Amino acid sequence: MINQSPTPSNIETPAFSHIPVLAKEIITGLAISEGGHYLDTTVGGGGHSRLILEAAPDTKITAIDQDEDALTAAENNLAEYGSRVSFVRSNFAVYEFPSATFDGIIADLGVSSYHLDNPERGFSFRHEAELDMRMDRGRSRTAAEVINHWDEVELADIFFKYGEERLSRRIAKRIVENRPFHTTTELAEAISYCVPKKYRYGRIHPATRVFQALRIVVNDELNSLETLLEKAPNALVNGGKIAIISFHSLEDRIVKHAFKDSPLLKVLTKKPITAEDEEISNNPRARSAKLRIAELI
Repeated sequence: MINQSPTPSNIETPAFSHIPVLAKEIITGLAISEGGHYLDTTVGGGGHSRLILEAAPDTKITAIDQDEDALTAAENNLAEYGSRVSFVRSNFAVYEFPSATFDGIIADLGVSSYHLDNPERGFSFRHEAELDMRMDRGRSRTAAEVINHWDEVELADIFFKYGEERLSRRIAKRIVENRPFHTTTELAEAISYCVPKKYRYGRIHPATRVFQALRIVVNDELNSLETLLEKAPNALVNGGKIAIISFHSLEDRIVKHAFKDSPLLKVLTKKPITAEDEEISNNPRARSAKLRIAELI
């Protein structure tokens, strides 16, 4: 069970670190070419972008991220590459994709360790924090707004649809009866005590799926992904490749069908590429990562 004790007041904000998953596989799959131009739609700390810049001479990166902290970290981490990298603060769903420009496009849809480890962002119940969960803190909707103002049926629906939570109705009822909630730990504790004991002390904390659902709703993640998959292929040059790393079945299903149904793309991965045992042992986060790649035809 994850420790839900309040965060000490002297805890330090973590540095923005984000170990790139499936690094070897994504570089091989993109077939990085000398002088190629690549779009990293979720630059994070810049891990995947650095690998692309190192993979072949004179490669260029356009790096975008909706999170201001992420973009600042990437600018610092990739400063040595100078004009080979251009940075844009944007959600990939609203980014103006230039036509026929990029040799490759990547998206790593996972939440970074920084977001989970930084208490003030409110993504995790490991620390006491305000219920926030916004990747882009310019957005108005927070997790607190959803939890404290949406009705019981709406909450049950999102917990089931986006968290695949079987006890969604029971949890939604408990939340409505006990709100308002102000912190992550308050919410996690309420969820924990309304589920049967066999779930309370299971392999994952009983609040995990609810927190996933809240994050997806707050950041409109699945709609944004569908928009990305619709717009991005037009920004590829002939033979250009798009590579998407997802971390749960909802995202992977959307990517799979978008690639398969697109008249512009040829699927290069009949099954998703997953991490090898050695990578998982070094980075447990890679266990749930799935990589799919398609090529513009």
